[in-house]
Amino acid sequence: MQRRDALRTVTAVALGAVAGCDPARPSPGPPARPSTPPSQASLSLPGEVRHGPRDRDQVALTFHGQGDSRLVTGLLDELGRGGARVTVLAVGTWLAANPGLGRRVVADGHDLGNHTQHHADIKTMKPQLAYAEISACAEEVRAVTGSIGRWFRPSQTRYATATIKAAARRAGYPTCLSYDVDPRDFTDPGASAIASATLAAIRPGSIVSLHCGHEGTVAAIAPILAGLRTRGLRPVTASELLA
Repeated sequence: MQRRDALRTVTAVALGAVAGCDPARPSPGPPARPSTPPSQASLSLPGEVRHGPRDRDQVALTFHGQGDSRLVTGLLDELGRGGARVTVLAVGTWLAANPGLGRRVVADGHDLGNHTQHHADIKTMKPQLAYAEISACAEEVRAVTGSIGRWFRPSQTRYATATIKAAARRAGYPTCLSYDVDPRDFTDPGASAIASATLAAIRPGSIVSLHCGHEGTVAAIAPILAGLRTRGLRPVTASELLA
C-alpha cells in the first residue's frame, strides 16, 4: 500500500507542475518493483506493435478501459455471449475504483493491461512523469491480478514516442500496443457505424481500437463478432495474437 501511495504522490505532484499549479519539479519516485519476467515471445517483439501476423485467422479486439460500470458489465456480458477473448487496457484511476470489474476481465479469460494512471496526454510529458503515469497504473493492475500485465498502451496518442517507449520499458513493458483499425467509437456514431467501420477495415492480424463505457460500442459487439465469423476470423487476446 505504501508503494502505491508513493507512486500516486509522484504522479499527482508532476501533473500539478504540468498544469502550472506547482513549478517545482517532482523528485524521482522509487523504482517499480520487478515485474514478472517477459516471455521469450515478448522479448522478440519490437518496442511497438500495430498489428499481428497477417497469415493467421486471428484478430485482437482491444478496449481502452474506463467508463460507467453498468456499460462495462454489459460489454463483458456481450463478449461472453459471443465467445470472444479480448484485451482491456485499463486506466489506473478507473481500475482502483472498480477492482471487481478488473478481476472479472481476467476471470473471463481476457488480457488486462495498462493505459496510464490518469489518461492524460502522455506524449507531452517529461520522462519522469511519463514513467510515473505508467508505473502507477502498473501497481493498480498488480493489485487486481498479481502482476503488471503484459501490455501497455499510451494515453491520448496512437503511437508511442521514444520517450514513451523508454518509460514503458523502465516500468516493465518492453512492447507498447498500438493498432491498425480505429472505428472511432468514442465519438458515439452509433452501433451500425462502429460495426461497419470495423468490419470494412479489419484484416487477418488486425488490432482494433475500441472503448469501454460507450453504449454504441456495447451494441456493436454482436454484429462485429458475427461479421468476423463470416470472414473466418477469430477474436483472441493480444497475447495470443502476438505469441
